[in-house]
Amino acid sequence: MLVLALALALGITLGLLTNVSVPLGMLTYLGVAVLAAIDACFGGVKASLEGTFDDKVFISGFLTSTLMAAFIVFVGDRIGVRELYLAAVVAFGMRIFENLGSVRRLMFARWGWE
Repeated sequence: MLVLALALALGITLGLLTNVSVPLGMLTYLGVAVLAAIDACFGGVKASLEGTFDDKVFISGFLTSTLMAAFIVFVGDRIGVRELYLAAVVAFGMRIFENLGSVRRLMFARWGWE
């Protein structure tokens, strides 16, 4: 768990110290991909706390979710429905909060705060 916190801190620090610009046409792709990544990370933390974490499942889920989210945005752009990305945003948003709630409950149970 400490490794995850350190990796997060390092990622945030690198993100703040570098000046990376994203082309305007790619912002929707990036936003949905970040949501997919956050969803996968919270799912990984939940699985770790439950004792069911599998690195192959985590990596494949991370990549599959990110690619599917990008594909949804791409299809929406191509068929003229730019708001199609909202489907991915809603789905990932719901999953993030569900996983966050589960992580919180598992942490409370682990610390005896039930």
